[in-house]
Amino acid sequence: MRVLLVHCHPRSDSFNTALRGAAASALHAAGHEVESLDLYEQNFDPRLSARERRAYYDESADRPDIAGHIAALRRAEALVLVYPTWWFGPPAMLKGWFDRVWLPGIAFALGGAKVLQPRLTNIRRITVVTTYGSPRWLLWLVGWPDWRMFRFGIRPLCARRCRLDWIALTGMDRASEPVRARFVAQVRKRLAAL
Repeated sequence: MRVLLVHCHPRSDSFNTALRGAAASALHAAGHEVESLDLYEQNFDPRLSARERRAYYDESADRPDIAGHIAALRRAEALVLVYPTWWFGPPAMLKGWFDRVWLPGIAFALGGAKVLQPRLTNIRRITVVTTYGSPRWLLWLVGWPDWRMFRFGIRPLCARRCRLDWIALTGMDRASEPVRARFVAQVRKRLAAL
C-alpha cells in the first residue's frame, strides 16, 4: 500500500519524532511504500495567503508552492499523521496544511446532491498517532475535538468506507519512560498490521 506519512513537530529530539520513526519502520517492515512529509523539516508555510484565499474555489488555479504536497496526497492509499495534540487540536502547521492543501478540486467538490463530494477516494485508511498532555477524562469532557475533526471533516473526503484508526497516548506530560516505551510498541504493532 502507498502510505503518506505526515509528521508535525518542531523538535527533532522529541518523543513525537521517535513515534514518527517507529511508525515509518513498522510500515516499511510490513512492505508498504512510504512517502514522508515532515512539515517542520520542510519549513512548510501554514499561512493561507490573500492570493490563495481569492483563488480558493478556482480549481484551475496554479499552486506551484504546494504542488508536491498535492501530488503526494493524490498518490496515497493510506494517510498516517504523527503529531502532538495542543489545545485540543493539531499544531497550527498541520491545520495550515489542511487549509492550504485539502482544497476544492483536490480534496472535495462543492454542490450537487451532497454538499461535499469526496475527491480523495484513493485514500482508504487514515491513522492518527498523537499524544495529549491532558488526561483521558478531560478529553471526554470537551468532546475529543481533534478526533471529531478527522471523523466528520477529513475522513468523509476520502474513500467511501475509509477507516479511521486513532492511536493516542493521554497524560503525556506525566508519562513515565515505561509508559512511553509501551506506547511506542503499540504504535509499531498497530502500524505493522495496517
